[in-house]
Amino acid sequence: MARNRCILHDGLIATLLLTSLSVTQAVANEADSGFFKGKRVTMLIGSSAGGGYDVYARLIARHLGKYIPGNPIVTASNMAGAGSNVAAAFIANSAPKDGTTIGALYMGAIVEPLFYDKVRSTHNPVEFNYIGNANTDYDVCVVRSDAGVNSLADVFHKELILGASAPGGATYDFPTLLKELLGAKLKIVSGYPGSREVNLALEKGEVQGICGQSWGGVAAMYEPMIRNGSIKLLAQEAVSGHPSLDRMKVPLTKEFASSDAQRAVMNLFYQQTSFSRPYVVAKDVPTARVTLLRRAFMDTMQDKDLREEARRAQIDVDPTSGEDMQKTLTQLYASPVDQIHAIRKIYAAK
Repeated sequence: MARNRCILHDGLIATLLLTSLSVTQAVANEADSGFFKGKRVTMLIGSSAGGGYDVYARLIARHLGKYIPGNPIVTASNMAGAGSNVAAAFIANSAPKDGTTIGALYMGAIVEPLFYDKVRSTHNPVEFNYIGNANTDYDVCVVRSDAGVNSLADVFHKELILGASAPGGATYDFPTLLKELLGAKLKIVSGYPGSREVNLALEKGEVQGICGQSWGGVAAMYEPMIRNGSIKLLAQEAVSGHPSLDRMKVPLTKEFASSDAQRAVMNLFYQQTSFSRPYVVAKDVPTARVTLLRRAFMDTMQDKDLREEARRAQIDVDPTSGEDMQKTLTQLYASPVDQIHAIRKIYAAK
């Protein structure tokens, strides 16, 4: 009987604690709900204008204010550089810590401390508060038909010139994995401000191909050229294939791995595509305000007007909540040490 009373007592305490926490959170949310009224929120995009990251961020910015309590004006601004680490450093150190600056960052900037030896003392991406993620990417390698390359197997014998942004960006990091881990003969020409400029270089013939390009972006830009054969799809850079690409029999790059160890390393590296378009605020933003922004982000991603714009632009909307992103990152940073070291070795000199 005493044991039952003890269990009931403990259960009551737990219930009261949960209730107290819920009430406290509700009060905090209520107190913060008026903060954004009359404010201007900046969507700071860590890439150049016109590329895939820019398109997604501006789409979200056009609708986000409807779902933030107080309906603030949301404007978009670009701050490209260093694989979006310039923008990330600004958010961490210089931007207001009140939730009025949201960063739209490259996925590479989020995994940099995990996969790369270089450490940027200016900021730690793990400490950001994650508001959400816009979609899961299925990255691809594409080439011009006049490159003389018909399949990924060809690039193990014939050099292919690829355009890329900077280390930390997918167009640089993803082909580097193929070059250093699998031995693909890739010449990576980096330094383009963003994917828009890399695509222009491809169209003008300055480079022969691009890797680390999202399938959604490629489909939107090159669908007619893919149909007429002037642009070819070489491979998918992902853990698993996109249904449309699988139907087109576009192979996964990991099918070209020569060992289970190589495949394990590639699977780990490609895990980052599950949060390919992350949105963050600084670590010191009040918790209740982070909660409001997370809720507003997920509501925005279900907005019928946003969905219609995305459909017309031929881009995928497959959101992940900020809470789930934090959990995914925790799991990712707890990956096997030997696999992490294998990836760091690849990028050590880059």
